[in-house]
Amino acid sequence: MFIRRPLLSLLRRRLSRRLTLIAVLGLGAAGGLVSMAAAGMVLALIGCREYWAAGEGLLAAGALLLALMDACLCLRLFAIMFASPPAAGGVYLPVDAAHGLHRRIIDMARRFRSRPIDHVWITSDMNVAVLQRPRWGRVGRVETHLLVGLPLVHCVSGKQLMAVLAHEMAHLVLQRRGLGKYGALLRAWCLRVHDGLADALPLFCALGDGIQRRFYYDMSRLTRLEEFEADAQAAQVVGPGLLGETLIELSLKEQFLRGDYWPRILAQSEWRVRPLVRPYRDMGLGLAAGFLRLGANDSSIGESEAGGALRSLHPTLRERLRALRVYPRPAQLERPSAARQFLAPILPTLAWAFDRAWWESNRAAWQPNERRRVRQCGREALTTIIK
Repeated sequence: MFIRRPLLSLLRRRLSRRLTLIAVLGLGAAGGLVSMAAAGMVLALIGCREYWAAGEGLLAAGALLLALMDACLCLRLFAIMFASPPAAGGVYLPVDAAHGLHRRIIDMARRFRSRPIDHVWITSDMNVAVLQRPRWGRVGRVETHLLVGLPLVHCVSGKQLMAVLAHEMAHLVLQRRGLGKYGALLRAWCLRVHDGLADALPLFCALGDGIQRRFYYDMSRLTRLEEFEADAQAAQVVGPGLLGETLIELSLKEQFLRGDYWPRILAQSEWRVRPLVRPYRDMGLGLAAGFLRLGANDSSIGESEAGGALRSLHPTLRERLRALRVYPRPAQLERPSAARQFLAPILPTLAWAFDRAWWESNRAAWQPNERRRVRQCGREALTTIIK
């Protein structure tokens, strides 16, 4: 169902404020646990001193042991409470390495009247995301990091990449302007603390299972509302047609990479010691040679969203296109990729870095086949000698 943007914005702001209040209360409860553990440690130390003065050595030892346990718990809870938010990952993209892309990002920020992006990173994910974190981890000015996935840049054209950037800029403007960004940081902080407490004190977290379920459910609702609102704002800047075309293009090519390209890469482990194809170096060629645009139709769009809807909190592709009032029709022409347009001089370096990291994490899958191949070569050599 199509929801008008003013109503959508009102629903999002109300839900955001309520979740921020719950996050503050949750962080206060976690801080109370830290205070209780610290108070228990102090009381145990006082008791240890009194028992020792009274000549009760056994009770003093027990109180000291209790104080040590409270100290360990206090330190553990403090580490969970004040853990640094995740840092931006990937390959840092300096301005000198990609003038054109940085200029487009700055222009997009100006069109949205938003603060400029502080840092740009290239990642190995099929995604573009915005990360905000304090400069020094826990304290400092909140800096904005733009994470651009190299596979995504291979999948879209230059104009389509601008539509993706417009969507991310809309997130910054709509949800994180002014005090709103601190609400987003508080909610993210609460989620990190809850995850840490779930590992350290699972029984304690189980007591508030109903509240947690409701909080996570409302967070998923907020995510959906934010996506619809960001789409509406981005469509006003780049046009609903281009944004809808970009969403379809990403969905179809992500389906191709996930269901065809990567399985073929990994299938080489059955008959080769090392992969013949380097996945990130040859990704552009693989998309150009393997992706069949003529086979992309309405049914394939439905198939591409079926698997993703179960794995993501985002609205489905058809829901987003319906909200944009765009007919689900894929692009008819293959345009030059944004990777060639903006990152051509440094593509070999980026591909080498990601291919190396990919091989380090997947090398174990090739090791059994390598040993089997060595044994087979040894048997063949022995058979030749005997003959």
